[in-house]
Amino acid sequence: MRNKFPIAVHLFFLRDTEILLLRRFNTGYEDGNYSVVAGHVDAGETVTQAAVREISEEAGVVVDPKDLEIVHVMNRKSEDERIDFFMVVRQWSGEIVNMEPDKCDDLSWHSITSLPQNMVPYVRHAIECFQNGITYSEFGWERMK
Repeated sequence: MRNKFPIAVHLFFLRDTEILLLRRFNTGYEDGNYSVVAGHVDAGETVTQAAVREISEEAGVVVDPKDLEIVHVMNRKSEDERIDFFMVVRQWSGEIVNMEPDKCDDLSWHSITSLPQNMVPYVRHAIECFQNGITYSEFGWERMK
């Protein structure tokens, strides 16, 4: 049987030694934990197009697609099987603003070497992989054995 994976894109906004994190709020998934700007790739949309859209929708800034760099891909098992793309954003136009205060109660910069304890586990794993130059990982499968 052939899989139909949900595909998501996650954005690592970087500024010097800091990463932009958002604390999930009132979403029903990992509320109270930090993650990054992210979202699902819609039908008919490329990963890059989804990244540009999510950046605008969640952080209120504009990014040139050529300034996005895929740094990690994850094959993740949660309630279903997923493919996650992680991209670095180092340049953008405009001021970063929390555009979804109903889903995010904190959007702030954190040291990438000292992440908050309350991180979404697979996002923490992806950030650590990025820091170690690991471009692909599998996450959540060990729980299924």
